[in-house]
Amino acid sequence: MRKSANKKAKSTIFIIFGGTGDLTKRKIMPALYNLFLDGWLPEKFAIIGTSSTKMNDVKYKGELLASVNEFSRKGKSKKEEWSEFASNIFHQAADITDASTFKPFGDYIEKFKKEWEEETPSVVYYCAVAPHFFCTIAHNILIAKLDNSPETARIVIEKPFGTDLESAKALNAKLLTLFQENQIYRIDHYLGKEVVQNIMAFRFANSIMEPLWNRNHIEHVQISVTEQIGIGTRGKYFEQAGILRDMIQNHLLQLLCIIAMEPPVNFDADEVRNRKVDILKAMRKIVPSEIDSMSARGQYGSGWIEGKEVIGYREEENVEPHSNTETFAALKLYVDNWRWQGVPFYLRTGKRLFKSASQITIQFKEVPHNIFHCEEGNTPKKNRLVISIQPDMAIQFQLQSKSPGLEMNLNSMNMIFDYSGVAKSETPEAYETLLLDIISGDQTLFMRADQVEEAWELIMPVLNFWENSKTADFPNYPADSWGPENAEALIARDGYHWFNLPEKSK
Repeated sequence: MRKSANKKAKSTIFIIFGGTGDLTKRKIMPALYNLFLDGWLPEKFAIIGTSSTKMNDVKYKGELLASVNEFSRKGKSKKEEWSEFASNIFHQAADITDASTFKPFGDYIEKFKKEWEEETPSVVYYCAVAPHFFCTIAHNILIAKLDNSPETARIVIEKPFGTDLESAKALNAKLLTLFQENQIYRIDHYLGKEVVQNIMAFRFANSIMEPLWNRNHIEHVQISVTEQIGIGTRGKYFEQAGILRDMIQNHLLQLLCIIAMEPPVNFDADEVRNRKVDILKAMRKIVPSEIDSMSARGQYGSGWIEGKEVIGYREEENVEPHSNTETFAALKLYVDNWRWQGVPFYLRTGKRLFKSASQITIQFKEVPHNIFHCEEGNTPKKNRLVISIQPDMAIQFQLQSKSPGLEMNLNSMNMIFDYSGVAKSETPEAYETLLLDIISGDQTLFMRADQVEEAWELIMPVLNFWENSKTADFPNYPADSWGPENAEALIARDGYHWFNLPEKSK
């Protein structure tokens, strides 16, 4: 049996635009079902999926059941539990470009308001559609006179939030004429990951961390998100985006903000987001003359991954044969404030790399004076804090200790907090965390308009430079490598090297 429903959560109506799409089936609906099973959904809720195709509720529920059985972390659903959950699901055909087809949504809202007469429900408009429809949907919600009250109505949009600074500003300006900022939930699934959230707890709930968390003790920081996969069927999108837009502008910069931010006064959403914006504003501007020394780009060629031959980026479907789009990007960034002055932050991400992994590595400085023998293997190595987001979820401190024996020989040891070993319950998926926050009206993990714009402003010089200057050496790294040589040179110039996961066993 499922747990009791969350009686503290306000009754909620979800209207999902793109209700038959891939995002809904793979992420949104499994997440809502898992929240239901774990007792986090309110006692009274309704889910209205919309698409351009006319479909009865039974057929729609059948399609969603197949998706939940395939993609839910809990596995195949039980008949009674699914039946109870599905009794709250409805399908309504609509043309998202035609406000007149939105009228049935208003009828649904009024119907549930009457049925749930003890309180006014929250209404969540989830835009699980292509970004160019966000403003159209928001505008048609107003034309159709659907619930737009700041107290009850929320609109959710997925990344990308614009394609550059100008388009991001235009998107924010338009949305803010239709909804208030506290109603807009810009969702970035990376911020919902359990380990990402735990970074703030790790930093701000442990008094021993604060004295170490500054330029006096930290030498440099690396943030890497590497992927074995290529672009798959996303060629048309990726040709317009590139990895700099797709990953660094949002995911990696948000991770940097969490690592570098000052302690907030409290855990209020705007207080936390204010501290993140402070970091983005403190980022050293990248000037065109320094782009070559502050960045590296690459594009994957053909190769072999896990015994299978894979094609190069330019041979992928819907990719130009002479494409200049980068599938790998690395940046060296600085935060110009008292805490971080002079500490480099290295960001790296790419496709078709040696291993899929997301990790943050904080490298501490050497001991000020080495009292041990300087023989090879007996010199103290630098301490390192490694935060693994995927594939493993763990936080480990790499320290030095004496090896057993009669001589004073040093050896590295790891103090590890491993989620797989200590978690008493299943770790929720990122979308479960974020959807629950939307239901609760908590915007802490969602990007604010000024955050989005500051992030775009930071990378625009690199973006413009790369788009206006062709590179003659693409493709410049083979599949199953750690990326192009210029990425190694970027960090090697400062005397460092990238921290890669251990190689695969042969």
